[in-house]
Amino acid sequence: MPVPIRRLIVALTLCCTLFVGATACGSDSTDQQTSAAAATATPTGTSSAEKQKFAKTRFVANAGLAAGATYQWIVKPWKAGKFKKGAKGRKVALVKAGLAGGFSYNRLKAALKNAQGDPTLAKAVAPLTAGIEALKSLPAKLRKGDSTDAAANTYDDIINKVKDAGKSAGAEVKDQVPSASELTKG
Repeated sequence: MPVPIRRLIVALTLCCTLFVGATACGSDSTDQQTSAAAATATPTGTSSAEKQKFAKTRFVANAGLAAGATYQWIVKPWKAGKFKKGAKGRKVALVKAGLAGGFSYNRLKAALKNAQGDPTLAKAVAPLTAGIEALKSLPAKLRKGDSTDAAANTYDDIINKVKDAGKSAGAEVKDQVPSASELTKG
């Protein structure tokens, strides 16, 4: 269906006007260099972890995904005895637990970063930083089947501490179970 020429001309004129207007609003390079030099010369007084928009909401979302993955694919199978030698479906459970462990570690690191954007949350989760860093090696142990009881217990403990810290800062964390495809994406 052909478009009338009048519409094409109006659309082209409007696009050109917007393009010229947008480029005219820019500054030349000397102004940018001057403002950049002024910005680096004066201290801002903010920390490296500046306030994030929706820091509590992001924290709750990331911590909730970590908690859901931990519960669904690490704690539940562990309590059901699927990690024990000779258990039916052990290999699949261990692979899923390893993926869930990596996913949970990734989401907890993101939650810690989000918590830095809110002063109340930052104070509440500061003691948990070392515990979350300790989770880094656990997904490999879960995948291999080494000391699964200790690894599952550690994950459960850290997740509960993160939930308690969030609750004390006014950001209650609820389990959100991610899909299996989200686990593989990280």
